Parts: sequence; structure tokens; C-alpha cells
Amino acid sequence: MRIATLLLACMVSVSAAAPGAFKSGVFEPPRPAPEFSLQGTDGQTLNLNHYHGKVVLLAFGYSSCTAVCPVTLHTFALAMRKLGSAAAAVQVVYVTVDPERDTPARLKQFLANFDPTFVGGTGTAQQLEQVRKDYGVTAKKIPYEKSYVYDHSSFTYLLDRNGRIRTLMPYGHSADDFVNDLNILLHE
Repeated sequence: MRIATLLLACMVSVSAAAPGAFKSGVFEPPRPAPEFSLQGTDGQTLNLNHYHGKVVLLAFGYSSCTAVCPVTLHTFALAMRKLGSAAAAVQVVYVTVDPERDTPARLKQFLANFDPTFVGGTGTAQQLEQVRKDYGVTAKKIPYEKSYVYDHSSFTYLLDRNGRIRTLMPYGHSADDFVNDLNILLHE
């Protein structure tokens, strides 16, 4: 079953979450995260299976974004700081939707502004289109002045240590909400 279909089945229980419950929408049952192979900003091939054993925050965006993407990455950075030493067991993976501008070096510099441990992924337009399709992510290039912007999905997947999609966090949640959900996954 495709992830896009699973999004519809994802039960969102954000505001009424009980103590110890996820703040984000839960995939029940959890599903294996679709694998991909992209150019990583760390100089390695970026594969999700490389991070089995860690909890992964998987998000999509681009370095030229001036609104949603910086807020999302700032929220991730705050959550990582709040986790303290437990953050070593969490990996942020950020996949670009803008292969024309986001080279590995540019994406690495952008991510380092938030946290040097964040890893980004880029590739050809076709590779990234397939990854977005596998994850139900939309990205539409829109001309703007003498350049362009992207209108794109802004949710975050949380993957458990076994590489399974466990939750989907909509845009706008606080660092504390991410810490809550990460702590649940870290203590499983």
C-alpha cells in the first residue's frame, strides 16, 4: 500500500492526546519507510537503512525557502537541544524538492545553520520525484519575480529505530511536541 493512501488512514489525535501519547498522527499498524538512494550532504550515499537503530525525522523542503522550511528546521534544532544527550539517537534527514539549486554543498551549508548533525539528500529531478511519490509529498514549482519558489508538503515523518513510519507531524507543531513523540520512540 502506498504512503499517500496511508496518509488518509493516519489517525490524527493532536489536541486530545493523553499524557504519554503521541502528539502527531499515528500509523497503525506502522509501515516500513520506502527506501531511497540519494546524494547525501555528508559525502555519502543517503539511504534510510543507514540509520536503522536511530529514530529519524524525515522532512522535505529546500534551501531557498524563506518561510516554512526555516521554521521547521529551527523547530527540529530546538527539539534536539531539548533532548540533550538522547539526541545522539535521533537523525534528521531533509530531502530537497529543488534539485536545480540544492547541490549537496549548498544543502549542507543550509542545514548546518540549524544543526551540523542534520543530513540532507538531493539527486536528479527524476530521483526526487520518485521519493516524493513514495512518500505522498507534493512539490510544485511556481515562477516568482525572476526566479521561482516551491509550494510543497510541509509535514514530517517520524520513523522508529526499525525504519518504520510511526507518525506524521503536521507543520506548526512545537519543539515540545516533537520531543514528546521522539521520547516515546526512543524509549520503545
